[in-house]
Amino acid sequence: MITQQEQIINKIAQDKIDFNLGVKILLEDPDYDFKALCSTLKFYIFNSIPEKTAYNTETYQKGIDTIPLKPTYTPIVLLKTFPTRIAFNKIAQLPENENKKTIISLLWIFKVTDTERRNTECKNGCGHFWHEFE
Repeated sequence: MITQQEQIINKIAQDKIDFNLGVKILLEDPDYDFKALCSTLKFYIFNSIPEKTAYNTETYQKGIDTIPLKPTYTPIVLLKTFPTRIAFNKIAQLPENENKKTIISLLWIFKVTDTERRNTECKNGCGHFWHEFE
């Protein structure tokens, strides 16, 4: 069963909820838990990238390069500097004042990678129930 938070994440990725509004909904949720949300987003990104050895596709790099934040922000610098798994571990350990930037970065990357997956692998139907939102 998909949680309300997961539903929001997928609706953001599918442009059914405006990105900035979606971020606000996620961060203002009374049950907001940075570690849990960060973990969910990392899992979603890993699953949306078709190449499973390095998790470093052109689409993933495009996601990082287009994050709607200053490219000098710590989470983005870490994502650009380190291999995916190492970068994800490092950004999850950043101080609390970096949490919002981290969530925005991961959510944006997922939006980009999942859009690519929906336009390629899932183009003619995929059976992923999270791609079936009305």
